[in-house]
Formats: sequence, structure tokens, C-alpha cells
Amino acid sequence: MVRPHPFHAPATHGFVRVAAATPVVHTADPAANAEEHLTLIREAGERGCDLVVFPELSLSAYAIDDLLMQEALLDEIERQIERVAAATEDAGLAAVFGAPVRLGDRLYNCGVVAANGEVRGVVPKSYLPNYREYYEKRWFASGAEVRSGGQAVKLNGEWRLFGTDLLFEADNRPGFVFGVEVCEDFWAPLPPSTRQALAGARILTNLSASNVLIGKAEDRALLCASQSARAMAAYVFAASGWGESTTDLAWDGQALIHELGACLASGERFALESHLTVADVDVARIGGDRLRNGTFADAGRFELGDHAFETVLFEARETPADGDLIRLLDRFPYVPDDPARLDQDCYEAFNIQVQGLMRRMTATEAKRLVIGVSGGLDSTQALLVACHAFDRLDLPRTGILGYTMPGFATSDGTKSNAWALMKALGITGAEIDIRPTAELMLKEIGHPFAAGEPVHDITFENVQAGLRTDYLFRLANQNDGFVLGTGDLSELALGWSTYGVGDHMSHYNVNGGVAKTLIRHLIRWVADRELVGAEAVPVLRGILDTEISPELVPAKDGQIQSTEGTVGPYALNDFFLFHITRYGMTPSKVAWLAHQAWKDASRGDWPAGTPEDEKVAYDLGTIKAWLRKFLIRFFQTSQFKRSALPNGPKVVTGGSLSPRGDWRAPSDATARVWLDELEANVPD
Repeated sequence: MVRPHPFHAPATHGFVRVAAATPVVHTADPAANAEEHLTLIREAGERGCDLVVFPELSLSAYAIDDLLMQEALLDEIERQIERVAAATEDAGLAAVFGAPVRLGDRLYNCGVVAANGEVRGVVPKSYLPNYREYYEKRWFASGAEVRSGGQAVKLNGEWRLFGTDLLFEADNRPGFVFGVEVCEDFWAPLPPSTRQALAGARILTNLSASNVLIGKAEDRALLCASQSARAMAAYVFAASGWGESTTDLAWDGQALIHELGACLASGERFALESHLTVADVDVARIGGDRLRNGTFADAGRFELGDHAFETVLFEARETPADGDLIRLLDRFPYVPDDPARLDQDCYEAFNIQVQGLMRRMTATEAKRLVIGVSGGLDSTQALLVACHAFDRLDLPRTGILGYTMPGFATSDGTKSNAWALMKALGITGAEIDIRPTAELMLKEIGHPFAAGEPVHDITFENVQAGLRTDYLFRLANQNDGFVLGTGDLSELALGWSTYGVGDHMSHYNVNGGVAKTLIRHLIRWVADRELVGAEAVPVLRGILDTEISPELVPAKDGQIQSTEGTVGPYALNDFFLFHITRYGMTPSKVAWLAHQAWKDASRGDWPAGTPEDEKVAYDLGTIKAWLRKFLIRFFQTSQFKRSALPNGPKVVTGGSLSPRGDWRAPSDATARVWLDELEANVPD
């Protein structure tokens, strides 16, 4: 049998598959509880999990009160600990489960960590709730000051490390490091998991009982999200469910997996059967984010002090060579699938653009703007921003001077769109035919086109693009205004602009921080809400249906010049851009994620409003080919344009490409290291 290429394994790209287990609870019956554990551990192993986390006191049940002080029960729990630990060998995973553990003359509420068929360490609970319905100090001692240095607990005749300063690391899987805290620890002002994260844990686990009340599930989710964001980690939370005693309390079995503030998975609550909640955690992404964040490293130095941690090593499973990713993965990183989140993002993006422009206008005391209106997406979005800015500043829209400047390849459709839009918005519109001036320039520089030859090279294109911008700047001088730029973030990444006196330059660019894939939705969002008036809505919808083209080369055989045919689909380019600039991912990982996101158009959600003909799929070969071109354009040929950008606001979380902002790079770099990595690790 031919073994699949390692490229197809999630583990190759830094993913760890984790599970939050919700077993049916058997009150004060360790053997029955152990059976539930064994079943779920086997299932987790079959599903390719590397780590499974059980609830608090999962071997005994939580709500058993003074039964916790019964020696017969504690003896039986200790025997079952060994049994559950042994199951991790065949399952090929690490398991964290809850048990009361005796050390000397004290009883501790603990998380027991098992891997490779044996107990690897025991972590006691630090904070014991003793308020409202909780009475843990009646039975347990706090483990807050228990350190593993010289400290061990004897379980079934074997000494095991014991303390709150233990981290657990797979020595054969970079970044697979986790820490353990127990229930109330999670609710403390400074949870133990904070220091665990600062010491290197990328996955934080919480074994919880946590009875349910109205609204409490939301509170738990909020804490999971905030702790995973603040600690720059993944957080796995498993709470007790069906079977716990309901003498005074009820239990919902909530299971949550978060990463860097985002929820990856949420389990069924109030279920009557044992089950797992599974997700793939990107420990490589977590490590990369920490590496770029100097505050995280500083906090580690300031907060850890002499609070040293001991790392316990274990060997992780040999991960299957292929498999699909188990987590949410947006096809469009800049455009959320969730309609409510998309609405919020569009609201914020549009108002960031508007406020940026308003501030520049008030600072320069400008009463007029000059903008080139092509009838395409980018100039339309910039014009919508300008109109709303003028409205908020109580300035007449006639102060927006819009110019459509037809060239050798301008179509009737885009020209009519430009005029219809300017009229519908009530701005001052005008038309300048650049062809006579372009013909003169081409003649004076001796270009073959001036002699009647159909040579449509880059000089031919840039003469037109440069003239348009030159006209706009001189018109701004003449009208005491400034030029509003229209080029977007995606074009900046690809270098898809004419440098200097061209669409690369303006006095202020509101679109420079907005990805092309988001601009489409912003225009639709403005149209749906009639933010600039109802008359413009039909025109905006028509513009949304127009193919993206620079319209610099005349159509041939009815085929217009296609931007995406040259630089690649913007959907893929924006995907590449986000993961490379935001997370610094390797090209092979970006290719793998893109393949996971785009290989099947029928899987997963699409952003609201996505036309059916845009719901396409891309195979790995196509993704690799366009990624190769992206790497060359981004790293090697286009940085000099980004090093000389006009001002404009940062908008998206993926970052800005301004040399004064998120992205600073040399203009004379090579793309070789990225291209070599792509070729070495992505199969054809």
C-alpha cells in the first residue's frame, strides 16, 4: 500500500486534535465511571485525538459530599486510576481525568494526567470554592503552594510527580504542550493557567464540575474565550453532566474548545449519553503569535519570577497520514460566514474608512475631493466612503469631483456605470478622454502603437494609468482639493498598480487597508441599507455584477482583459495574504489550509450574499500554482511599491501593508526561501 504524502496530515502543519469528554456519571461508583472513561478514550483514539480532557472528579463523581472521606471509595478510585491510565497506550493519546488523591494526611481534588499507558503526573486544584452551594474546604486541601520539586505521590505502588507546577509536553510533536487546572481555578482573578501559558503551555485544560444555572453557560464561554485570548493559547473545558447527583444542583455537561479567543467547538448540553467534543488546535499558530508579541515574552519574565515549572515528557501518537481538519475554517478570512458578524464587520470597516477620511479633511480644511471613477469595485467603494464623509461633515456632495477617463479599452458598460453612479450620488461629474494625450505620449517616446502596431505591453498600459493619475493631481491643484486613492489591500499585496504617477499614488487612500473580497460585501452592505440614498442602489448592484478588469488592453475576440486571469483569483490571493502576513505561516501550511477550505464547494458555509456562480472549488494543483505566483509577487517584486504608500487607515485584523504599520520589509528581497519550502513540501 502506498503511504499518503505527509503533507495531507494535520499534524504535519502543527495541529493537535483535542477532545472534551462528557461521560455519563455514576455517583460514587469508580468502576462504572472508569468504564465510561475507557469507552470514550477508545473512541477518541479512533477519531485521531491526541488529548482528551474529562470533567472534575470524573472517577468518583463530584456531588458526593462526605462520601469523599470514605477510605473504601478512595482505595477503589486509586485502583481505577491505573486502569484508565493503561488505556492511553492502545489509544495513543494523553488523557486528563479527575480524581480525589491522598497525599500524606491530606486529600486533594486533582487532575490526573496519563499517557503511554501510565500516570505521568498529578495536578492538584489550587482554589477551593467555599461559598454559596460549594463546600470543598470541608474535604479538600488547596494545592496552590504544592510544588513538584521533591514532591511525589504514591499511586498503586508507583511514585508519580505531584504539584501545580507541572507542564506536559510531547517530545515528538513540537508545540504540543499542555497545562492543567481544575474548575474554580478558572474563575480566579489570576488563574493558574495564566502562568502555565507564560511558561510554555499552548493548550490549557480545565476539568470542571460546574453546576448549571440560568446564564452560567454564557459566563463559562466568555471566560474560555477571554482566557484563550489573553493567554494566547487554546482552552479545553469539560464540565460534569448527566448522572451527577441532583439533590440540590443540576448539571449540563458543557464542553468548549477555544483558541486565541475563537470558539472551535461547543458540545451538546444536557445530553443523556456519553460523548466527545472534538477540534483541531493549531499549536503552531499559537507559537507564532506569541513569537511576534513582545508583550507575552515580557509578561513571562515579569510574572513567573522564581515560579519555575517542571516539564513532563511523553510520546504522542503516530498520527495518521491524512485526514480532514476538524475546526471552522473560513474560505474568506476577511469576510465572516456568519451574517451577524459580517454585518458588524461591514459596519466597522465602512466607518473606519469614513472616519479616516473625515479626519484628513478636517486637518487639511479641505472642502473638495478629486476621485477617478471607473465604474469598478474599488473606485465605487472609495466614492461611497467620500459621500458618507461629506454627509457627516455637512458638506455638499457637489464638492466631490468625480472624473471618468476613458482610454483605449474602456467599455461602454463601465463608463455608463461610472456616469450613472455619479449622477445617482449627486456629485460633480466630468469626463476626460485620455486617448489623445496617451497617443501623443506614445508617439513621443517612439512606442510601436503610435505607428499603428497592436502592441499592448506594460508601457501601453501604464501610459494610460499614469495619465489618469496625473490628471487627477493637477485637477486637485486647480480645485484646491486632494486626490482620494482607490487601490485596495489585495492589489498592494500583488503589486497590481502603476507605481508613482499612477493608481499607486494619492493624497489619501481609504481602501488601502481593505481586502478585495471584503470590498464586494461592503458595497452590497451600503446598498442594502441605502446609506447613500436609494437612487444609487440599482447602480451599485450592477457594478457588483461586473467582471474585475483594469481595462487597459482592448478586448480581443470579445474577451476583456481579466485581472484574475493574470494574478489569480482574489479569493485565493486574499486567503494566502491573510495567513502569511497575519500568522507568518509556511507556504506548505497555507496551501494545505487553502485546500481544506476550497476543495469542495458543497462543504461549509459561504458568506451571505455570495452569488452561486462564485461558489467554486480549487484543487491542490491550482492552489499551488497560484500560491507560487503570489509568493513571487509579494516577497520579491512588489515591496518597493508598498514602501512608498500614501496614508490611509488600517481596517482588517489581517493587518496593514503600510511601511509605517504592520508590514516592513526590504524592497530588494528574494522569494527563494518561500518557493523552496513550497516545492519541497507540497506534492504536485
